[in-house]
Amino acid sequence: MATLGNIRKSEGSQNSLEVNDLARFAVDQHNSKQNTLLEFKKVTNVKEQVVAGTAYYITMEVADGGQKKTYEAKVWVKPWMNFKEVQEFKLVTDA
Repeated sequence: MATLGNIRKSEGSQNSLEVNDLARFAVDQHNSKQNTLLEFKKVTNVKEQVVAGTAYYITMEVADGGQKKTYEAKVWVKPWMNFKEVQEFKLVTDA
């Protein structure tokens, strides 16, 4: 069982439909707020933190004008409230 507050690596989650949907959601939210056209490619790493819900730290590959870049998003999810929020979305590296 996960300990409240600890951030842990989520093995195999980078291939889950839920995590991919959250990554796409984060990219869409970022594009809307920043008026950009990032294109989601794939999830490369996932960490989870049990809070009032779950905070997902999702590292992903995106295309920005044809260039591959790596971003990390922190998405807070409370499924019982049908709630999800992008709390952070930041560039990690230009690939």
